[in-house]
Amino acid sequence: MTDRRPHWVYGPGEEPDPRFTLANERTFLAWVRTALAMLAGGVALHALEVPGTPWLRTTLAVVLVLFGALVTVFALVRWARVERAMRMRAPLPGFGLGVVMTLAVLIGAVLLAVAFL
Repeated sequence: MTDRRPHWVYGPGEEPDPRFTLANERTFLAWVRTALAMLAGGVALHALEVPGTPWLRTTLAVVLVLFGALVTVFALVRWARVERAMRMRAPLPGFGLGVVMTLAVLIGAVLLAVAFL
């Protein structure tokens, strides 16, 4: 038993190779950087007042900020699921976070295209 938290991640199974755990942490941090970029993009879009209708600019900024927050939550959940799977020597979970990012980029691109028309 380990004193690391969360216990539901670190409690069961056996300790995996540290390289895999560290790679999982680096992947988590990469997703957090992506989420921070989305948050910064939303704030910048709102602050710089890109040409277009104000409601559309505000909508796009809010969508970017919300997707940034959502990606952060999904990144944490994915980190925990992958870490637990490695400890249990189970298959790794699917990649649902990619779908979220694809939707975020698609929605953002469509809203930007409409804003520039």
